[in-house]
Amino acid sequence: MTEQRPPIGRRSLAFAAAATLAACALLVGLGLWQLQRLAWKEELIAKVAARAGAAPAPLPPESDWATLKPEDYEYRHVRFEGVYELDKEALVFRAAGGALRQPGYFVLTPARLASGAAVIVNRGFVPLAQRDRAARPEPASGSPQPVTGLMRQPEPRNLFTPADDPARGEYFTRDPALIAARFGLTRAAPFSIDADRGGAASGPEGGATEIAFPNNHLSYALTWFGLALGLAGVFAVFVWQNRRAIR
Repeated sequence: MTEQRPPIGRRSLAFAAAATLAACALLVGLGLWQLQRLAWKEELIAKVAARAGAAPAPLPPESDWATLKPEDYEYRHVRFEGVYELDKEALVFRAAGGALRQPGYFVLTPARLASGAAVIVNRGFVPLAQRDRAARPEPASGSPQPVTGLMRQPEPRNLFTPADDPARGEYFTRDPALIAARFGLTRAAPFSIDADRGGAASGPEGGATEIAFPNNHLSYALTWFGLALGLAGVFAVFVWQNRRAIR
C-alpha cells in the first residue's frame, strides 16, 4: 500500500523555494568572495616573493622613515653599513616550530648608521644555550659591518603574548620602537631588518625570515559551492518525492 503524504500548499512550497534560493545565493556569494580573496592572496604572495628575491636596494634615507607605510616596504630587500652596538642587544624568544627545530632567541641589535641614526637588525637565531653573548662568536665591535636583509614591520601583540622583560633584555615580539625606547635610541627606524643568511662573518646566523602565507581560499570556495549544490539537491529531491501531494 502506497504511503499517503500530507498535502503541501503551493504557497508553502513557494516560500520554501524562496528560502532555499536565498540560502543558495548566500552560499554562492560566499564562494565567489573566497575566489576574490584567492586572487588577492596569490597577488600578495607574488609581490612578496618579488620583493624578497630582488637584488638589495639602498636603505631608505632617514628623512623618508616617518612617511613609510608597512605595506609598501614589508619584505623589501635592502643593504647598508652600520656599526653594531652589541651592548644594546635584545632577545626575542621563539618556540620550536616551522624552520626552528629548537627554542631560542632572535638576536636584535641596533646598527648605527654613518648619519647617527639607528636601525634595529634581527641578526639571526641562537639556541637557548647561546643566550649570553659570551657563549657565541660576535663581530668586531666598533667597525662598520655590511648588512643585507629584509625590511619588516613591527610584530603585533595579541592576548596570548607574554609580557616582555626589558630588564633582562627579553621580548616576545619584534617591536623596534620598544627596543629603541629601552636603550634611549631617539633616531631609530620604525622598522627592523631581518639579516640575510651569511651576512655576518660571526655571531647569530641570519636568514631566519619565514615567508609563508596560509592560502586556503580555494578549499573554502569549494566548500561554499558544495553546500549550495547540496542544498539545491535536497530541495529538488523533496519536491520530487512530494510532487503528487502538492495542491
